[in-house]
Amino acid sequence: MAKVTLDKIVAHCNRTLKPESFEDWPGAVNGLQVQNRGSVSRIAAAVDATPATIRKAIVAGADLLIVHHGLFWGVTHPWTGNRYKLLRLLLDNNVAVYSSHLPLDAHPRLGNNAQLCKALGIKSPQPFFTERGQAIGLRGTLDLTRAQLAKRLAKSTGTEPTVMPGGAARCRKIGVVTGGAGAEMKTAADEGVDTFITGEGPHWTFALAEDLGL
Repeated sequence: MAKVTLDKIVAHCNRTLKPESFEDWPGAVNGLQVQNRGSVSRIAAAVDATPATIRKAIVAGADLLIVHHGLFWGVTHPWTGNRYKLLRLLLDNNVAVYSSHLPLDAHPRLGNNAQLCKALGIKSPQPFFTERGQAIGLRGTLDLTRAQLAKRLAKSTGTEPTVMPGGAARCRKIGVVTGGAGAEMKTAADEGVDTFITGEGPHWTFALAEDLGL
């Protein structure tokens, strides 16, 4: 199987995603987080770098795992206990880890939001939802009932969405932030969307969606 140097792949990812242009959450590290012995023959991808996803990458024969949520968040903890076991698993199996958080959210072509907009058929997507000085979401237009949009979402994501039916009967101005932006839905409403698609939100946002007509 043909191999490419890890440095070459990391350089390509950095050129494409431009992690240096983003102010991410404190402690988040975008880019190469764990290196391997220097070459890559197979790449695996996952949302999170966890023991389960790392083991699946190993079984698949991958020597690079690209993730959205990496190993570093907030305060850096000692590499002991389960964290040591996770690092040992990577090192023993020669698996590198590259992480891209907000840079992937915001990418206009390859990003999570861009790909979901494409899958849903959202027209004319434009930058939306500023986080830490950068627009990380997209907004565009559709004309579907809530039920039609929910069905399209289920088909696109492989899971049934939770629908908060507080907004308009037809979904026309759609905002998309695939991460955990439910608690910030007022920000979305203030930008003029009538429908907000996001990855997760706390319990109390159900009532907030009703109050906002979103």
